[in-house]
Amino acid sequence: MKYLVTILLITLSLFSCTPEIEIPEPSAGDANFSKMIAVGGNYLAGYQDGALYKKGQSLSIPALLAEQFKLVGGPQFNQALMPDNNGLGLNSKLWESWFITPSHLGNKTNCQGVTSLSPLKNTISISAATPYLTGVAGNSVQNFAVPYAALSDYFDPSFGTTSVTGNTNPYYARIASDPGVSTLYEDARQQNASFITAWLGMEDIFNFVSKGGTGTAIPSASIFSNSLDTILGGLTANGAKGVIANIPDFRSFPYYTLVAWDNADLRQAQADSLNDFYTPSGLTHIHFEQGRNGFVIEDAAAFAGYRQMHSGEYITLSVPVDSMKCYKYGLLLTVVNDRYVLDSSEVYEIDQAINAYNAIIAQKANQYNLALVDMNSYLKNVVSGIKWNGVDLNAVFVSGGFYSLDGYHPNQKGYSLIANEFIRVINTKYNAFIPDVYCTECDGVKFP
Repeated sequence: MKYLVTILLITLSLFSCTPEIEIPEPSAGDANFSKMIAVGGNYLAGYQDGALYKKGQSLSIPALLAEQFKLVGGPQFNQALMPDNNGLGLNSKLWESWFITPSHLGNKTNCQGVTSLSPLKNTISISAATPYLTGVAGNSVQNFAVPYAALSDYFDPSFGTTSVTGNTNPYYARIASDPGVSTLYEDARQQNASFITAWLGMEDIFNFVSKGGTGTAIPSASIFSNSLDTILGGLTANGAKGVIANIPDFRSFPYYTLVAWDNADLRQAQADSLNDFYTPSGLTHIHFEQGRNGFVIEDAAAFAGYRQMHSGEYITLSVPVDSMKCYKYGLLLTVVNDRYVLDSSEVYEIDQAINAYNAIIAQKANQYNLALVDMNSYLKNVVSGIKWNGVDLNAVFVSGGFYSLDGYHPNQKGYSLIANEFIRVINTKYNAFIPDVYCTECDGVKFP
């Protein structure tokens, strides 16, 4: 009996002692968040699902950060919001239309007659796009992240013109203080910010990568360094602190990994039929076997100007998948166009550029006393799989929970997790305590 009483008393004492968790008071530490601006491209603008729309902007990385900065004296963060959630995206296939709507999940019947959930989008005519192109330069904005803006665009007055056909990027035209005269850099510098959130260099590389290594070339490391130096030097001239992110590996995005280079899965009879077409023509460097085979792509250096793909090469998600499934696109008669392919030489060029840019970003972060977010490593972790609030997330297209329906930009939940990575390095660098973002209104992929 004596032992039972003792056990009971111990049990009661355990339940009566409720441990108190001491949560530090929010603190700015050595930073000053009284005025924050953002400079960058797609990611800081909140671009997702292939478009820019109101809710995505409202829950962009800098907008989420600004809400947390309010806890330590930060003010309202103003953005040039789109008029609604229909939004406006730039179409990579300009022969279809200039503009597109955000992608959404819906039922789609493919060329084989199979109906399944698939990302859907609609084209938008220039006239229908007018409400989304209207300038808001009269407003004072702090988000100068402009989708698809390379560093050279920050110094180009023509980048702010309102002519759609003369400028395939209308987003800066909406916020330019003096379209055709002002520059994105000067407009940002005039804000005289106390804190800078920057993610610069992404578009210099990925405007090239997303087009299969065609179009505008990647600026050299020296040009990038000089441009970054000018921007950061000007924006921190008054002693502003800040945070800057580096450039991720393109392999972290399902846009470049979903369609495998060897996804031509053939029966023996199909392989024999293709060989009967190529071999008599002397094209013996193209050969098919039963099982998985590399698609045939354009390559000016190859015999006859085309060859089969090999390991280490990539196909972008913009490739016409239905044509691959049903019309022998990439196998017979029509080879995969260069704009959809990253061949081995382009992959090497991209990897070298990312490595060089990231070394420069690290050096500039140190030079200008900025916190550095290693997004290259973080997004590789997303590929491997991360857990947040008990939920498993990864980079798998649609079902992974991190990326939006364009396969390159995160969804709102993904952006909120990236915002927390920014907060983590800000707290470490400036001895601050900014609480994490817990965004209950941030959407993942919406299923019908």
